[in-house]
Amino acid sequence: MYFGFKNITINYGKKQVLEDVTLEFKKGSINTIIGQNGCGKSSLLRTLTRKVTFKGDGIIFNDKKISEYNRKEIAKHIAFLPQVHEMPSDIDVKTLVSYGRYPYLKFGHTLSNEDKQMVEYALVSSGIKHLENQIVSTLSGGERQRAWIAMNICQNPEILILDEPTTYLDISYQVEVLELVKKLNKEKGITVIMVLHDLNLASRYSDYLYVIANKKLYTAGCPKDIITEKNLEKIFKIKAKIIKDEDNLCPFFIPSKI
Repeated sequence: MYFGFKNITINYGKKQVLEDVTLEFKKGSINTIIGQNGCGKSSLLRTLTRKVTFKGDGIIFNDKKISEYNRKEIAKHIAFLPQVHEMPSDIDVKTLVSYGRYPYLKFGHTLSNEDKQMVEYALVSSGIKHLENQIVSTLSGGERQRAWIAMNICQNPEILILDEPTTYLDISYQVEVLELVKKLNKEKGITVIMVLHDLNLASRYSDYLYVIANKKLYTAGCPKDIITEKNLEKIFKIKAKIIKDEDNLCPFFIPSKI
């Protein structure tokens, strides 16, 4: 397995959230996990932080459990942006982005020329070079999310994992962030794994969708096979009309009634 979650079971006390869930992701693809609120999507991703305990084989990268890698080594390959950012926001953008080089720094060493070049690349590729001296807390929602993603880019990962990256953003910022994610995938070949609530955006920006329902992986596949009237009614309890987006070659739906 290149990367995935294998036989994951998560319990919060007596409440079981996920039971024996296995998801496998293809290298270089954009993948989105969808499902109703509380189905365990974010809990699954948070197993990466080792703050959510689970039973099962665990998280696999290149046929090895990530628990067999040290933290710095795995951080050179996998970047994870949680829904809630815990880093202080009273710093400038360039400093925040530079934190992505932490896995590469030796004890007591400052940024090397290579590190500085990577910071520059992350700022430019995420479209926030002009904001590098601005305090993070003064940014708009879309700009701030770009800054956090730029920090992840600075890690130079091959896998980027995003837990609800568009939450609390206006639709224009949601599209802005997802366009950046798509750009990184196309230009750098980064494998992307996201949790999204907006099914139409998930359909537009994903190669594959994974549906979590009733504690299990309900189904998985390309958007045209997942965004169907039958699945929407069975999983999300909505009746909808499915229309093909000819520009983006993906399905989108218009709800008719609940």
